[in-house]
Amino acid sequence: MKDEPGSTNLFMKLDSVFIRKEPFGLVLIIAPWNYPVNLVLVPLVGALAAGNCVVLKPSEISQGTEKVVAEVLPRYLDQSCFAVVLGGPQETGQLLEHKFDYIFFTGSPRVGKIVMTAAAKHLTPVTLELGGKNPCYVDDSCDPQTVANRVAWFRYFNAGQTCVAPDYVLCSPEMQERLLPALQSTITRFYGDDPQSSPNLGRIINQKQFQRLRALLGCGHVAIGGQSDESDRYIVVNQMLERTSSGGFAGNDGFLYVSLLSVPLGGVGHSGMGRYHGKFTFDTFSHHRTCLLAPSGLEKLKEIRYPPYTDWNQQLLRWGMGPKSCTLL
Repeated sequence: MKDEPGSTNLFMKLDSVFIRKEPFGLVLIIAPWNYPVNLVLVPLVGALAAGNCVVLKPSEISQGTEKVVAEVLPRYLDQSCFAVVLGGPQETGQLLEHKFDYIFFTGSPRVGKIVMTAAAKHLTPVTLELGGKNPCYVDDSCDPQTVANRVAWFRYFNAGQTCVAPDYVLCSPEMQERLLPALQSTITRFYGDDPQSSPNLGRIINQKQFQRLRALLGCGHVAIGGQSDESDRYIVVNQMLERTSSGGFAGNDGFLYVSLLSVPLGGVGHSGMGRYHGKFTFDTFSHHRTCLLAPSGLEKLKEIRYPPYTDWNQQLLRWGMGPKSCTLL
């Protein structure tokens, strides 16, 4: 990657200042199960492109993909710069006992805290892509059918197993009366009178996640659906809740922005820290090293910065160093 030049002040006009992006070294990537190919490859490509070596830990929950990743990647990538580690929580815990130069984790806030605790022992920087919450606020001026189309599609995409999928809708009681029938008709239009038989509706990843979601049906009023089939890990539910928390923003649409490489994806607070996607992934896995190269001579020009200090050379220093400001926009 080409060095990025930095600006200087009057006293450093003859110096060269630049930012050099260097690899951190050995990176640990812990991937989740909900998008087991995409969320493995996107950080992996960025980490390798930045010059790092990678230890990759795919999720043991998506067992089929885990095996494919371990078998296929060595055919196409230099095995001297990456390794795939298979296993469950015990193996992940053993990995975290070792010192890495960077850790990239995608998963739940609970496990994210474990990762961050382990990283803190070695002062290892981390990116945490965590769950968070994603409320949809619906104004009374909105068209209920348009809202229903978008909420239903984004909610049911990948059977709702997306960290940026809508969690709940915030609206007035008047809008709720208009929106619920629109949601019901939209879901029927998307998935038919028997959604369980629809080829367009996915399934919950495993029994543990199914039981967790079914337990949630006991909280609040189930306005639409609520049926479940344990043998097929199938659940239909859409609930109106009144609590909100911070999260990503999309006006008049859903999480399609995650498909763009021109903007970063990242959490804040309970939804994580750091950012990636596109060039932002490369930057995440790069140490931005500030460098200054000054001429070896010209000592007379630099003597003004040495003590003892007088009013005259202090004023000259302040003038030569320039104002302490930067351009943000």
